[in-house]
Amino acid sequence: MDKHHVEVLLSEEEVDRRINEIGEQISKDYAGKNVHLICVLKGGSFFLCELAKRISVPVSLDFMSVSSYGKDTKSSGVVKIVKDLDESIKGKNVLVIEDIVDSGRTLSYLMEMLEAREPESLKLCTLLDKPERRVVDVKVDYTGFQVPDEFVVGYGLDYDQLYRNLPYIGVVKFD
Repeated sequence: MDKHHVEVLLSEEEVDRRINEIGEQISKDYAGKNVHLICVLKGGSFFLCELAKRISVPVSLDFMSVSSYGKDTKSSGVVKIVKDLDESIKGKNVLVIEDIVDSGRTLSYLMEMLEAREPESLKLCTLLDKPERRVVDVKVDYTGFQVPDEFVVGYGLDYDQLYRNLPYIGVVKFD
């Protein structure tokens, strides 16, 4: 493996505080309604668990796994559904939970596909956003943090399957 180290970009306290704020906002926005959270695996799972605990309205969960990278480090733009939803989302208030929005290609495709399944509403929530990497416009309704165009890890994000379990957001620096 390449020689590298991880520097803290966003501390555990900063991430925790921001997830609290997002949970409060979602709870207000969906007051009196149920919200159906769809987690995009694998990266979104850490964020989903922490966020769901902070939402005060009734929550249901489902999971999807999509791939647009294959074995490359750059998105191919071709999206493959690896694991589809277990339940129909027709008539539900759906909130897609993602770890990071990067080029937007995968999420643009995913949001269009989910919209075609006739949810009552469809919104997107991401922990991290890299707007300068955007190739396809994607409307993000809830954003934790905008981050620079660097290789970020932690809180579900990995480098070669490492560092997902870091309780903070770090940047991989190559020595």
